[in-house]
Amino acid sequence: MAILERAEEAKMGSGSGSSEWELGVRQLCDSGITTLPARYVLPPADRPITLTPPALLPVVDLAALRAGDPCQLDALHAACRDYGFFQLLNHGVPPDAMLDAARRFFFHLPLPARARYMSADIRAAVRYGTSFNQLNDAVLSWRDFLKLLIRDTRRLADVVPSWPDAPEDLRPAAAAYATACQRLFRELMEAALDALGIVRCRRELLEECDAGSQMLMVNCFPACPEPELTLGMPPHSDYGLLTILLQDEVRGLEVSYGDGGGWAVVEPLPGAVVVNVGDHLEILSNGLYRSVLHRVRVNARRARVSVASLHSLAAERVIGPAAELVDEQRNRPRRYMDTDMAAFLAYLASAEGNHKSFLHSRRINTISSSALTQPSN
Repeated sequence: MAILERAEEAKMGSGSGSSEWELGVRQLCDSGITTLPARYVLPPADRPITLTPPALLPVVDLAALRAGDPCQLDALHAACRDYGFFQLLNHGVPPDAMLDAARRFFFHLPLPARARYMSADIRAAVRYGTSFNQLNDAVLSWRDFLKLLIRDTRRLADVVPSWPDAPEDLRPAAAAYATACQRLFRELMEAALDALGIVRCRRELLEECDAGSQMLMVNCFPACPEPELTLGMPPHSDYGLLTILLQDEVRGLEVSYGDGGGWAVVEPLPGAVVVNVGDHLEILSNGLYRSVLHRVRVNARRARVSVASLHSLAAERVIGPAAELVDEQRNRPRRYMDTDMAAFLAYLASAEGNHKSFLHSRRINTISSSALTQPSN
């Protein structure tokens, strides 16, 4: 089908096509399609048509950091400041059970069993969906997902019974993975606060990290018939403090670099998880740490599975720059207004939610994009 014909199909909204995409890309793949449906075709300027170089992300060794190696704390600080991403070794998060459970959910459960968890409510604690923000996406993303939300991480010991609507086969692996990621998040936040020199509110912040929210996004990016025309996820930054990503060996994650819109692919490092700074940590650090745009590409040969654990403070918690990092007299003005989850959800429900525009909307003064997107080394 020609691109113009697909565009016309998307504009007219052909009857059965609408219901098919609502059931997700796994269902489309099972139907045997050989061309990309019009709803997934990006405008030419947004297509990932060029080969991307490998991203040489910093590597932090958590075992050495625990042992008090100052070089590892320096490495973590530099990675958050200059790249917004790093790969973490010796983290203690068990990978196999969670990835295996994710594959069983996406590839072994029949569609009626998966469809039980579909919901249009973005606030639902358990939700199976497709695309990125499917209610508002002008072009759909080649992705299905299962969201599992823990609103208060102090209740992690009860996480299995608190997900009564979650797939039964997934619950034990997801509970173990969520617990390990929450423990790792707390440890990394301690190190980040130390590196930033945040002292006055350190204890309060860590207590709030213990009682914050955690969201597991179990992602499936099936093999795509025309991967050069679409994306698995569009350019975006993550809401919250830190994201911990477990991925299989299939590459697809790309991070933005430079001020020219360049992209670099993250090569999966055996035994490592990928950690990235979220919007809230950029705000808390008053712009010292960087919440960086990233996206996901798909391929024509192999499906990719990943599980992201996104960590935030409680939904009602208002967050702003730490007092130690604001000093008008020393040319360190406050760069961000206070924000909370309610403001983000209102934004997400009313906009496409890509290209980092939510974080941009929280800035007080004008900061050149190059100041936040160009690594300093």
